[in-house]
Amino acid sequence: MTTTALRRGSPPRRGWRVPAGLLLLGFIPVLAGAFRLTQLGGGAEITPANERFFATPGPVVVHIVAVSGYAILGALQFAPRLRARRRGWHRVAGRLVVLCGLIGALSGLWLTLFFPRPDNVGDLLTAVRLVVGSAWILFLVLGFTAIRRRDVAGHRVWMIRAYALAMGAGTQAVTQVPLIVAVGELDRLGNALAMSAGWAINVAVAEWLIRRRPSRPVRNTKPLEAR
Repeated sequence: MTTTALRRGSPPRRGWRVPAGLLLLGFIPVLAGAFRLTQLGGGAEITPANERFFATPGPVVVHIVAVSGYAILGALQFAPRLRARRRGWHRVAGRLVVLCGLIGALSGLWLTLFFPRPDNVGDLLTAVRLVVGSAWILFLVLGFTAIRRRDVAGHRVWMIRAYALAMGAGTQAVTQVPLIVAVGELDRLGNALAMSAGWAINVAVAEWLIRRRPSRPVRNTKPLEAR
């Protein structure tokens, strides 16, 4: 929490509302990933629905571990008290966030391009996934290079955008599950629209947060440190 916020009498716990909400959102893909890892490691029965995961488990495991680390560490990066009081932790965790994000995005692109598609995944959803994965990588690179230039404001903006895209998997549970309950299994178009809606919602919220309090460019006057 910033000094200004403390002067205004804001309770310290308010600084944890955003990261707590993000952790809750990230819990959905993390839980799904843990379930998949349990299947792969526990010798679950191979069915037509999961056989592609057992055929090539390596990229799946890499993607799950990277995205899980990104979801958890990334959420904690939004805690102002941690940023203010534990700058060393913020820098180290930030590097891990970028690394996990790049690995998660690259492995996700590989899975999109080379993994067997389930019946409800068509060309439209594949194209959207390629755009989202590429944008995720671009935003991470822009965020990292911004902090290397000591552009703190630019770093914040690009990392918010990157996290919003990555956490589309959490919001997709909200956009998909009600439709499945209402109409049953979604076809390729319905599945593509429901999943795209999850990413779109996250992007819209991220842009609203970025523009809610426009800030002047901030330059870090301390020695160059990658966060």
